Amino acid sequence: MLVGNKGYGLDAMRRHGLPVPPAFAITTAACREWQRDPAAVMDSIWPHVRQALKWLESETGRTFGRGAHPLLVSVRSGAAQSMPGMMDTVLDLGIDDQVHAALAAECGDAFAADTRSRFRQMYSKIVLDGSDAVPTEPWAQLRGAIEAVFESWNTDRAKAYRAHHGLDDDAGTAVVVQAMVFGNLGDHSGSGVLFSRNPVTGAPEPFGEWLACSQGEDVVAGTHDCDPIDALADTQPDIHRQLLQSAHTLEALGTDVQDIEFTVQEGKLWILQTRNAKRSAAAAVRFALSLRAEGVIDDREVVRRVEPSHIETLLKPALQPETRLAAKLLAKGLPACPGIASGVVITDPDEVLEAADDQDVILARATTSPDDIHGMLAATAVVTELGGATSHAAVVSREIGRPAVVGCGEGTITSFAGQVVTVDGNNGEVRAGALELTAWKISDSPELIELEAIIDAVHPSAGAATLLDKLTAARAALESETSGDHE
Repeated sequence: MLVGNKGYGLDAMRRHGLPVPPAFAITTAACREWQRDPAAVMDSIWPHVRQALKWLESETGRTFGRGAHPLLVSVRSGAAQSMPGMMDTVLDLGIDDQVHAALAAECGDAFAADTRSRFRQMYSKIVLDGSDAVPTEPWAQLRGAIEAVFESWNTDRAKAYRAHHGLDDDAGTAVVVQAMVFGNLGDHSGSGVLFSRNPVTGAPEPFGEWLACSQGEDVVAGTHDCDPIDALADTQPDIHRQLLQSAHTLEALGTDVQDIEFTVQEGKLWILQTRNAKRSAAAAVRFALSLRAEGVIDDREVVRRVEPSHIETLLKPALQPETRLAAKLLAKGLPACPGIASGVVITDPDEVLEAADDQDVILARATTSPDDIHGMLAATAVVTELGGATSHAAVVSREIGRPAVVGCGEGTITSFAGQVVTVDGNNGEVRAGALELTAWKISDSPELIELEAIIDAVHPSAGAATLLDKLTAARAALESETSGDHE
């Protein structure tokens, strides 16, 4: 609650010997105070920020804003409850002309120019709302970025996200300032995202994406075509092995499936973040049952981890193969979130919000960004031209339960914008028309049969006729017990 989900995860990883770039956190309490009196809070915390930067310098052997071996930092948000992509981040901060020259001497002109360009573009967009008047002084850059992260707590997209998930508007975000490591140093560097198990299907296998000579934003923004995580095993097998070992350790520490961001800098692995993975409804049930079978969680925890919305999603009518194959295929991409939904295709998220009052709407974009969250929540499904299975569109769609197909190919959406289509998030397809769906029963799913038996054992409920009723009653009973224990 104080240092945020991101800061808590970094501390846990560092204490367990994982390769984490050093970082410090400005607390959620400071953010709450900042909302009331920004100038006073910044003046109050600034001496502590400067002291913490000295610690980062000692940890890295680099110097901020000066010297032959300069230190660059990232400035990232970190609420207690993870809100992926909803608040702001600034990377590569701390560059002026002197630092640029030092980076060029140390790592080459191309790297220095690329890194400075990335910083200027991101700082201009995030902190200055498009202005190119980026401060030349690194300490001024840092102060502006910290305030921008605090301010991003109350953006429209963050408010919409919290409203959808019932999160506290007054909680505030921590700010994590972390030493940069660089995936854009060359072919033996890169960035990626790894899920310790498949968040789409729930299969017990690593799942993720990797992009050589890149920074993390290139992967999660969905603007680049990435390679599957197995590609890393082909080019840097030792790094791939270390990464999977780290994922196993983190899953054991968290007793849940993890979403891990990492960077490789010239053949060295760095873990930048870990958090409980956002998952599809099918994966949520399979994860809970698998972890129970492995002895990681008990029956009661299974009931806590499977939500009524997961059951509602899984019991929705399905698309039969013969119906699917008879319809015209309009686009093919990656199945980012399972499920079937039909509706008219609209490409502007604001128009999606307006149109969704009286019809089902599909949001189709080249790629989504955090500013599109209101359109994603209003839509029945999401389609993108670009991006992979760990892109913003994919991760958020899984979390909010919207069928999603991503990476359909540049320019594909224009061919069916305005048409009624069916999005098949199971097979990664967009087909013409509103296709007929067929209802199915719990008896069709071995996982739901097993889940029902567990629920009955945890909380026998004679008055609850359906699986959904049983789960709701069992979760309420467990919550009541927990509340009683706290009292």
